[in-house]
Amino acid sequence: MSFKKSRGNLVEKSFSPEEQQAKIDDVRKMMGPIGDKLPTWCSDASISRCLRARNWNTKKACKMLKETLKWRLEYKPEKIRWEDIAHEAETGKIYRANYFDKHGRTVLIMRPGFQNTSSTRGQIKYLVYCMENAIMNLKPDQEQMVWLIDFQGWNMSSISVKVTRETAHVLQDHYPERLGLAILYNPPKIFESFWTIVKPFLEPKTYKKVKFVYSDDPQSQKTMEEFFDMDKLESAFGGRNSVGFDYETYKERMKEDDRKMSDITYSGCSSPSYQPSITSESQQLESLILDHGSEASEEGGFSSSDETSSSNVEGHDEKNIQGPPVSCKDVVNVEANVEGHDEKNIEGPPVGCKDVVNVEANAEGHDEKNIQGPPVGCKDVAKVEAEPAKI
Repeated sequence: MSFKKSRGNLVEKSFSPEEQQAKIDDVRKMMGPIGDKLPTWCSDASISRCLRARNWNTKKACKMLKETLKWRLEYKPEKIRWEDIAHEAETGKIYRANYFDKHGRTVLIMRPGFQNTSSTRGQIKYLVYCMENAIMNLKPDQEQMVWLIDFQGWNMSSISVKVTRETAHVLQDHYPERLGLAILYNPPKIFESFWTIVKPFLEPKTYKKVKFVYSDDPQSQKTMEEFFDMDKLESAFGGRNSVGFDYETYKERMKEDDRKMSDITYSGCSSPSYQPSITSESQQLESLILDHGSEASEEGGFSSSDETSSSNVEGHDEKNIQGPPVSCKDVVNVEANVEGHDEKNIEGPPVGCKDVVNVEANAEGHDEKNIQGPPVGCKDVAKVEAEPAKI
């Protein structure tokens, strides 16, 4: 193992292929039987992405993967269909381009100035739909995508703090290391000031994936030519394709992809050599957690009470989540198991919601005073993350 300095205070760890595989194997062992029975979501590539996002810390990577599996069980992103999000797509605020970049990566075009709805739940659902669709259409040798962000029509009123927070939560916690490159095209001066404020909260590795590109800058034109076939790239980004976004055409493309989703197969590493069914594995995930809830928890897996952790993201009401009542003590037990702690070692008076935050903060090496925001309830505990992840 070696260490590599990067921007900021973080020192990135660098491992040999053999050391990386050993880390992956360690996480798979920590996952227990769940990892063996869900080879798509617990593939080497999936685990590797979590490890990279957590700077190769096996406990944190294991926790991240488990939280994602819980989220997928509750949110069911693979079951979102065009009819569920059609209204969100009307303006083309996010859409998948019908071409790849020169490295074979899927291209997602984002136009925040074309926002047409105010529902946080609807906007997040559409984002998840687009991410799942982009991953499904990755080439076999690729696991990352490119974001082309067009700032036409954007202003400060386009920013929703709530949507921004939920977007960061979903992308950083459940789609780690899926971003290969983000191009910010013609951002206004006011955004540059906003970016200066946001940048310190990003991991250096994530920050280095972001490029500012301006249509009146010759060097920017070379950047676009480096990554894209200019005959296919939209004219809005300096390319020679004048067609642009057409809702009816895009609708037919997405409906065709929806028809494939029920039986199409792909692996977590997008490898053609092993491609189990997502739908089948999703059903197996639900069956495993429902059938082995308490038992899996003892083995470092899941308990039925964990499901509440993702309820905030999709806007569900706690009353709709089935299973035994969740107490703060239950949450502490689950989180302690994930981090490798034993419940008996958690000393002190009866645990309240505030104490859960303390346990989480201590487990991550943070001080409670540094965790800002409104009072935390039990169902919010899974959202407390003092360390930014890499996208």
